[in-house]
Amino acid sequence: MGITARGVGLLVAAVVLVGAGFRFAYPELTLLGAAAGAAVGYAALVAAWRPRLTVTRHADPDRVARGESASMTVTVRNAGRLRSANLLAEDRCGERTVPVPVLRLRPGRDTEVRYEVPTHRRGVVPVGPLRVTRRDPLGLVALARPYGAVVPVWVYPRIHPLTAVPTGAGRSLDGRVDGVPHGSITFDSLREYVVGDELRRVHWRTSARVGELMVRENVDTSLPRLVVLLDNRVAAHPQRVGGVAESFESACEAAASVVTAAHRADLPVVLLFVAAEAAAPGQEADSRPALGPLDRLAAAELSDDDDAVRAATTRLRQDRLGDTLIFLTGPGGRGELGHVGALRGAYPSVVVAVFGAAEPTPPGAAGLVVVDAADGAQFAAEWDGVRRW
Repeated sequence: MGITARGVGLLVAAVVLVGAGFRFAYPELTLLGAAAGAAVGYAALVAAWRPRLTVTRHADPDRVARGESASMTVTVRNAGRLRSANLLAEDRCGERTVPVPVLRLRPGRDTEVRYEVPTHRRGVVPVGPLRVTRRDPLGLVALARPYGAVVPVWVYPRIHPLTAVPTGAGRSLDGRVDGVPHGSITFDSLREYVVGDELRRVHWRTSARVGELMVRENVDTSLPRLVVLLDNRVAAHPQRVGGVAESFESACEAAASVVTAAHRADLPVVLLFVAAEAAAPGQEADSRPALGPLDRLAAAELSDDDDAVRAATTRLRQDRLGDTLIFLTGPGGRGELGHVGALRGAYPSVVVAVFGAAEPTPPGAAGLVVVDAADGAQFAAEWDGVRRW
């Protein structure tokens, strides 16, 4: 609760009038001071009354690529029985506020506001909560309260089409690559039967033991497994334009493009970050693994952990998550290519993309295939020419 400048002035006048009335024995001044103090007290009671408002939000859509259009519709309903007078409301959308008309909103009625969500930058735009300010008729006291939950709008990096993806390692004698839609080479796990599964894949012995149909889930070991390692260290992206590291934004676009192309080709792909990821708005740390790769890229931020490369490469060497490693970094990350080059024994194919460097990377750096790109679009354009799977 906050007292306005008018309320402060009236409260000071009340104290002065009461003091002067008692000091100089003027009951009229004392009465005026008491009336002024009573007015401030009444204003506080009026402002303290909490209106019953319900707030709903709908994002259309709630996930967009950078630069695409997204809108938010906010509906405020008066669920109380009395008219809510002298209400001012504004909705928070990222760094700006949007006014919402709720003045004199009748009981049982609602008002709706639709506005555009800024998508000019990659990130997670928090929308809400609605801030409702109630004032007394004299404007002496104002009380602001939040209503509704925060709804995030995910702004993905731009996705550039890649015309080629890695081919499988398993080939026939005639050079043809064998593709197995559901996998048929190596047993992986058992899962419950769903409509559409082939009956020949039912594991009858386990089904009889557990009392429900269980299906064998196999994997195709000939399919390449991609590992995209995004360098999200501050030291790797030292250059800033308007407070934004454009090289990191380009690296995020390249990561999104590779992940999307792999999913479209039904290839296994893993997205990793050099430094630890920050929790997205509305997401707890233990729920981050449930986020999709594009959601994680939208929420990605730079970290001050400059020594994370050695730990990340050690973990990759131990886990061996795939056979194709794509390392995306900025101009400040070229000094760490030796750690990445040491992974060639664990990953047969290692490709490095450096974004935003003023000068090209020296040829044969750490024995790696290095792509120097100004942005994500140039990386996509050079993708076919540098593939060495």
